[in-house]
Amino acid sequence: MSYLVLARKWRPRSFDTLVGQDHVVRALTHALTTQRLHHAWLFTGTRGVGKTTLSRILAKSLNCETGITATPCGVCQACTEIDQGRFVDYLELDAASNRGVDEMTQLLEQAVYSPSAGRFKVYMIDEVHMLTGHAFNAMLKTLEEPPAHVKFILATTDPQKIPVTVLSRCLQFNLKQMPGEAIVGHLENVLGHEQIPFEVPALRLLGQAAAGSMRDALSLTDQAIAYSASNLTEEAVRGMLGTIDQRHLVRLLEALQSGQAPAVLEIADELATRGLSYRAALADLAVLLSRIAIAQRVSAAVDEADPIAIDIRKFASALHPDVVQLFYTVAVHSRSELAIAPDEYAGFVMACLRMLSLGGTSGFAMPAPDATSQTNTAVPVETRAAVATPPAAPAPKLSAAPASVVAAPAPHPSPELDSEQEPDEGVDFQDAGEHDEYTLSPADFQRMHAAADEQEMGLNPVAVVAPVTQIHSDTIILPEPWGAFAAKLPLSGMSEQLARQSECVAVSKQQLTLRVPSKALSEGPPVERLRTVLSDYFGFKVELLFEIGAGEGSSAHALDLVAQQARQDAAEVAIDQDPFVQALIQDFGAKVVPGSIRPSQLN
Repeated sequence: MSYLVLARKWRPRSFDTLVGQDHVVRALTHALTTQRLHHAWLFTGTRGVGKTTLSRILAKSLNCETGITATPCGVCQACTEIDQGRFVDYLELDAASNRGVDEMTQLLEQAVYSPSAGRFKVYMIDEVHMLTGHAFNAMLKTLEEPPAHVKFILATTDPQKIPVTVLSRCLQFNLKQMPGEAIVGHLENVLGHEQIPFEVPALRLLGQAAAGSMRDALSLTDQAIAYSASNLTEEAVRGMLGTIDQRHLVRLLEALQSGQAPAVLEIADELATRGLSYRAALADLAVLLSRIAIAQRVSAAVDEADPIAIDIRKFASALHPDVVQLFYTVAVHSRSELAIAPDEYAGFVMACLRMLSLGGTSGFAMPAPDATSQTNTAVPVETRAAVATPPAAPAPKLSAAPASVVAAPAPHPSPELDSEQEPDEGVDFQDAGEHDEYTLSPADFQRMHAAADEQEMGLNPVAVVAPVTQIHSDTIILPEPWGAFAAKLPLSGMSEQLARQSECVAVSKQQLTLRVPSKALSEGPPVERLRTVLSDYFGFKVELLFEIGAGEGSSAHALDLVAQQARQDAAEVAIDQDPFVQALIQDFGAKVVPGSIRPSQLN
């Protein structure tokens, strides 16, 4: 007897054996039990989810000799012949090869005749979206009011291509993709009956490769049985599918975390030696990163039975969430770039080096705080959760001036500086009794906001500095005239233009009123960005009001124009008084071309 493939041998023959489509089974079962039968059903879904199988079970339920039932007997003539594909009153039509109006007209002409052996004539049209527009038009009237003995079952993988006039005449059921656990459970049952030894991790690999299709899972299982000589081990299935061992991914992520480029290249060479797919490696890396991101948000979501559950928890606590998102984005986008890379090896290596370059030479490891430290002595400015707050007079300038901005210490213990290490520039440590304080200079404040600007533009995954409790006055005190102050704010793009082209009209406690030359500058994200920077500097929420009108020449932009013109005038005077230029004019009749003089620096 010829071998029958698993996908055909283990095709479900009743509703209770259908896997993963409980919502459809429930609706059809209730309809059959109550005899509320529609004349047309539409099953949609991707390949291998059970559209044709469900059609045959429904046809048996309608024509079973025991009567219309949700539990066909499976042994009568109608049931057995439908299972074998030779029941005269059950016709499966492939619309991909019978898509014209002539074929549809011929089918509808035969539909008027009574069934020969069954209770209903059931027409199953597979891939119905392939029918031409004329073929759809030809079937509309019959589809809406068919003879009482005719039932239509339509199936498609692309319901968007079906005309709305056809959709409105059918009951539509969307078949879901098979969950991975459902596929694994079904394969365990099949292989148990087939008496073939297997490893559960191997079945998980098959379920993942099937991408939600039970038919693909059974076909891959057939292939794995042949490849492994009827012994489905994880190693054999990995070799057949060309998938990456999770241990390689863990090593790769450890190398990326620690910034070890030689280790990354070593792993890439190992994958090449084993003949594994770099596209699959990037896909598996993206999956691992997604699981790490989920573990960072929902710790209970980690499956303790997973062989790398410990590694997932380790990475979840060691990697910054922004870094995980960054790695995931690089891995996903690099897969599409492999098609235009010189070769897959180069594309994979460049993707890994791109991740390393975004982390610098020190990698992306998240340093753990020193639990033994009892004093809040020193922490690098970039890692402190502090917001600058202006002190009393004299007010500081937003530059690397000797003046400082006092900020409250972080509430948690911080790692100590090495005894020989100098503190960051602008940080001054003072003895404050029970509570230590450090001072944060405007230069540090600018560096933090420059990092925040880079993060906003997608250039650098730097964590945004979190605010702390303010310890000084909650009234706005401008350290210098608004024009000079605004020019030094850590802004870029439109928010920088807003600050530079505005003039301060009034200051009232926590409110600034600015005059801008156009209404467009007083709206949208630039306003929020300026408000955020000012709030961070002053240590409390700053409100901004705007007036629209011509300026009086005190904005940073106007001051720049004045300074630029002054430099231009000075340059022209210097040229006129230069002895060498005077000699050229007198001896050779030279002329200074108007508008050609430029100052040496236009800052």
